[in-house]
Amino acid sequence: MKYRQLGAHGPKVSALGLGCLSFGGIFGPTSTAESLACLDAAWDHGITFLDVANVYGSGVSESVISQWLASRPHRPVIATKAGIVPGDARGINNDPVYLRSELEGSLKRMGVERVDLFYLHRHDPATPIEQVASLMADLIHEGKIGGYGLSEIAPYTLRRAHAVHPVTAVQNEYSLWTRQPELGLIQTCAELGVAFVPFSPLARGAFGSPMLDPDQCDIGPFRASIPRFSSEYWPLNKPKLLAFHHLASDMGHSPAALALAWCLHQGDHLIPIPGTRTAEHLAAWVDAADLSLTQSDLATIDATLPIGWAYGDRYNDAMAASVERYC
Repeated sequence: MKYRQLGAHGPKVSALGLGCLSFGGIFGPTSTAESLACLDAAWDHGITFLDVANVYGSGVSESVISQWLASRPHRPVIATKAGIVPGDARGINNDPVYLRSELEGSLKRMGVERVDLFYLHRHDPATPIEQVASLMADLIHEGKIGGYGLSEIAPYTLRRAHAVHPVTAVQNEYSLWTRQPELGLIQTCAELGVAFVPFSPLARGAFGSPMLDPDQCDIGPFRASIPRFSSEYWPLNKPKLLAFHHLASDMGHSPAALALAWCLHQGDHLIPIPGTRTAEHLAAWVDAADLSLTQSDLATIDATLPIGWAYGDRYNDAMAASVERYC
């Protein structure tokens, strides 16, 4: 495993992190034993960066991390988040009192006194980002967090927050089928010395092996709510995805590993966090950081999946309401 810097002043972490959303069961049934085995496999492969949130499984994912830490000597770099209020309405709360309280809850669930990275999960425009950044600076000075991050934000929000206190990382969706961050956010992160952490770099399973295919299996309610997997758009997306899967096979890689290698080649400050709940799926992509792609390889990938190829939005209207739009 290769390593990268988590922001200008953050720790060195594995070039690939592990997204722990699925430990909470959102993508299908799982067990604590299966999640612990996945964490063990990740560590054995050199992954030292774990990404979780208070709302993942209503705290279940953080509790799994707690059990893993309590029974192993490993000390990974851990990121968690707060700001999304769970429930059908999926509200956003950026009030400093609320964020501080949620952080304390996360620390308690994970059995730690400090977390390395604390993200604002979504920005509520009713709360000035400068107010959030000021709180984060206080939490850093108190030793509660090592640094702070922002998620699903626009470049202008990053600049405003960074002016109050340096931001460690920005986490937005980014992959071969979601490339909006190329329109200024990745560049702004590089300019300011901020790590860019792509989530869902495997396109919600579309780059998995086998490919997550609503024509062949139950993809679950969360993915079913995403327009790109709908009966309207999936038949248009599937042929392009199959072409990429065939390309990966011809190049001697799994499609997941190739998709992650492409992502890593977009900048040295990118640290993707693919998610899985099984050691088996992790094994299909964990070597991506060691893949070297030539300019010809990258051009072939871009020709297979050019910018803007995907049909349908990456979120439905309800989920998109809390995402900052730009460009």
